[in-house]
Amino acid sequence: SGGRYRPPHCLACYKSAILVAYRNQEKYLHHLLYYIHPFLQRQQLSYSIYLIQQVGSGTFNRAKLLNVGVREALKDEDWDCLLLHDVHLVPENEYNLHVCDEYYPKHMASAMDKFQYTLPYKSFFGGVSALTPEHYMKMNGFPNTYWGSGGENDDIATRIQLAGMKIVRTSPHLGRYKVMDYNEETETQEPWRRPTSRHNTRKTWKDDGMNSLESKLLSRTEHPL
Repeated sequence: SGGRYRPPHCLACYKSAILVAYRNQEKYLHHLLYYIHPFLQRQQLSYSIYLIQQVGSGTFNRAKLLNVGVREALKDEDWDCLLLHDVHLVPENEYNLHVCDEYYPKHMASAMDKFQYTLPYKSFFGGVSALTPEHYMKMNGFPNTYWGSGGENDDIATRIQLAGMKIVRTSPHLGRYKVMDYNEETETQEPWRRPTSRHNTRKTWKDDGMNSLESKLLSRTEHPL
């Protein structure tokens, strides 16, 4: 109950919060949840999954939703790891442990079938990533000002660098993910697109993020696993 899992026969070494931002994507969400729960439980993690849903018909803002999710998750628990998970992706390799790197932000989806199991470009940080709360706050979270473009991933990669960190990646044979089918209506929400960005991250990253987050929480519901 309460949306939290703890291994019944051992003390978990890691506490991970999985955050999924979505809107009008219940089909993919149900498939992801059906698959990911036994996947995580076989890794003997203590975990909760946070589903952050944007309401209304306005332009989708994945990055801001994830900031909201992180803020809410950290009210519940001193999590070891924050896993930011796209609703369209399911992991293929059970040895891809859903835990953080101690020192740097980790990109977990290093090999997607959509890209023939290679990176679409060198600084790609989309799909699934794992950051400690300290990593997340050090780079001031994700930007709040990316509406519908998907360009927040390049911003995040730049933030990591500006905050004095670097990206580490899960090895390609472990970081394999399947991209579930999508249609034209959801294409504007793809978190792996690389559009031309008008944002100057070097000037904005310290002021646009967790320290400037404004949102209205309409409801919060805990569901059994």
